[in-house]
Amino acid sequence: MVAQSNERGPILRLFKVKSKRGCEETLLGKFATTSANVVRNEPGNEGYFFGRGIESDEDTLVFASLWKDFDAIKQRFGDAWDQSFLPEGYEDLIEEHSLQHIDLSSGWHASVGRSGLND
Repeated sequence: MVAQSNERGPILRLFKVKSKRGCEETLLGKFATTSANVVRNEPGNEGYFFGRGIESDEDTLVFASLWKDFDAIKQRFGDAWDQSFLPEGYEDLIEEHSLQHIDLSSGWHASVGRSGLND
């Protein structure tokens, strides 16, 4: 008999930010480079995406990373897994921020094409 594991996955790690006025483009640039480097090629990381709110929410930005399971997140971020990881220079661009971990094991579907997106 195989032992049941309490580990679930995949897990979405969602970093949500309200940027300081006029800092949105700079912060998006940091998401594309610095934040991407925090998760890219890490064991258990299945990818990432980022974006900004529309119209009245343009100062709201998100960086989301997808992880194989909860252990992969704990392996990458250690004991501080439940705290926002703010690389140098981010605090000057951010009004407020939050971090959520969402268990996607209940089911999900994504079919996103790359046409029209920048690499």
